[in-house]
Amino acid sequence: MHNIIAITGASSGIGLATALKFADLGWTVYAGTRHVERDQGLYGHHANLHFIEMEVTQPTSLDNAFRLIAEQHGRLDVLFCNAGYGFLRALGQASMDDIRGVFETNVFGVMHTIRSGIELLKKSAAGHLIATTSVGGLVGQPFNEIYCASKFAVEGLLESLATYYKPAFNIEVTLLEPGAIATNFNQTVLEHVQQTGGILEDDYKPLLTQYIDRFSQRTSVPQTPESVADVMVELVVNMQPKPLRLRTSDTAEAFVQYKVRQDPSGLDGMLHTRKLHLGL
Repeated sequence: MHNIIAITGASSGIGLATALKFADLGWTVYAGTRHVERDQGLYGHHANLHFIEMEVTQPTSLDNAFRLIAEQHGRLDVLFCNAGYGFLRALGQASMDDIRGVFETNVFGVMHTIRSGIELLKKSAAGHLIATTSVGGLVGQPFNEIYCASKFAVEGLLESLATYYKPAFNIEVTLLEPGAIATNFNQTVLEHVQQTGGILEDDYKPLLTQYIDRFSQRTSVPQTPESVADVMVELVVNMQPKPLRLRTSDTAEAFVQYKVRQDPSGLDGMLHTRKLHLGL
């Protein structure tokens, strides 16, 4: 009997790399995308890989996708909530429409996905709910406050679900926490800055410029999507017991060390992060 995984945000980056890895392992993969024909044409030669419309901001799209999986299989073994995007603006610079857009995808999109897929996941003999957050879901960072707030929200959501999903439904819950990834994710963030007026001539400019310069220096060799997908395979197939939180690289682990190991108040970590990003 084949295992079945559904992945949102699977048209590129971590989602696509994970879809390809699991398909090659013989899993039945439903890869969520907004470009079904394009992606099926590019990657449909992989056996067991099915691209399916999953627009996480539209619950009807998700309901239709999971209805199809139910008709084909009657269950779902792994649900990977991966869709999301970054946002680089100070709170004082961002419009409320921009802020709502980030939360619609990064937070409410995860909630919509879980609400639509949970009944299928309950029907697995051993289900697993996974969401991509970020080291930014543990450590607040300058000019990423809106993005970090969205990822903190998902961390709180899944941490709460983990308190009862395993004993009630035999569903494991894991938060996947990458650092910088070599995808179009970071490029898209910087392009959005340019498309919305660039670095604005205001009192945030000196620090924002410094942040971008230091970010580029620190992430000159980011983790690849394929190596994150390898972590996903290890997590799902081999790792026991399943962790609640899993960083995907040594760099990501080092980044959050103060928050997760030795900083009860959070103050030392905040000062460390300020120094790291801004040199202050």
